[in-house]
Amino acid sequence: MTQKLKRETGLGGALIIGLGSILGTGAYVSIGLSASIANEMLVLAIFIASVTALCNGLSSAQLASAHPVSGGTYEYGYQFLNPSCGMLAGVLFLIAKSASAATAALGIAWYASDKLGVGGSSVNAIAIGLLLLFTIFVLAGVRRTNWLNVVLVAISLLGLAVFVGLAFSQQPAAYAANDVSTSSSSLLYASALMFVAFTGYGRIATMGEEIKKPRRNISRAVVITLAVITIIYLAVGMAILHVSNPEALSRSDFNIARLLDDNPFQVVIVVGGMTAMCGVVINLILGVSRVFMAMGRRGDLPEQLSVLDEAGNSAPTATWVTFLLMSLIVMVGSIQLTWAFSAFTVLIYYGLTNLAALRVPHKDRFIPKFVSVIGLLSCISLAAFIPLNVVISASVTAAVLIGLSYLCRNWRNNER
Repeated sequence: MTQKLKRETGLGGALIIGLGSILGTGAYVSIGLSASIANEMLVLAIFIASVTALCNGLSSAQLASAHPVSGGTYEYGYQFLNPSCGMLAGVLFLIAKSASAATAALGIAWYASDKLGVGGSSVNAIAIGLLLLFTIFVLAGVRRTNWLNVVLVAISLLGLAVFVGLAFSQQPAAYAANDVSTSSSSLLYASALMFVAFTGYGRIATMGEEIKKPRRNISRAVVITLAVITIIYLAVGMAILHVSNPEALSRSDFNIARLLDDNPFQVVIVVGGMTAMCGVVINLILGVSRVFMAMGRRGDLPEQLSVLDEAGNSAPTATWVTFLLMSLIVMVGSIQLTWAFSAFTVLIYYGLTNLAALRVPHKDRFIPKFVSVIGLLSCISLAAFIPLNVVISASVTAAVLIGLSYLCRNWRNNER
């Protein structure tokens, strides 16, 4: 008999998980990276990303309420499309979210390296150590992670509030980002990078098996989370434009605290940024491990991945495999590469999400189909502006994992 996770997370817990999954790399790193690309069009890039995220979030909520199990679009693809689409969605999720977690871990490590005066391979070692620490936290269960998320979100918001307040209290930068013109391709590339900064809402949907009253709570948590995050990102984006300069934005280890170098309150922003990205890593470990678990259940990956602990709160093997995958990406990637890598794979993933949402029966629908159509077209359009080298490397990685998945399934069928 298939083991089921306990339903112990309500609306408040789902909202905190959503905010904890989103607030972090997006607010403290990605907005600055997008500003260096979009320049004076940064606010528009944030708006485009938020609309895309809203359509995709509603499609995810529609699917999670109609089919409330863990696994996200991996499970939805099987249920509403076909096994191949389900398998592809699972692989894309594993790649995209592992890359996002690697980016967040590297971001924390860069913040820490500034204070410790280290660099190079030490940054990667710090990032892997953090992944190990938070893997242990996740293995402790969802309830403890929720309480930790409350603290992480509060500290993250404090850091952002301090940054916005201090930024607007200063005179505009002599050479501000809005002095540079931006092409439409740069705008859409920046929008694609910003979209990744919104996608933590998917963590709510992937926990469909653990959330109480999923039809009501999942949709509400997604909409509220995205509304709050959009307001925060717009405020941070306008503050960055107010004090930014090309040299700061172009740094490979950019973070918003660097824009206020000589301010005594900079430490609050540094602590807020590190704390926020810690929250992202925790929730991504939880989300990716749930998809590994779901793929183990289906037979697309080894069955051991689906085995839960005695309390029914976590899947230990799936969680440790998640740690190994994220650590591998940390060792071979940089912040810019891992973030763009995540952008392409997550856009294709949510394209499949919207396709699946269009197949939900009329009796189970609570959003009109045109919402999913807009989400699908937005995902395809933004993915087209990701650099070609990232597209090729992501596609090759996905193809290899899909091949391994097919081999695993064929092996299990032969054993029977």
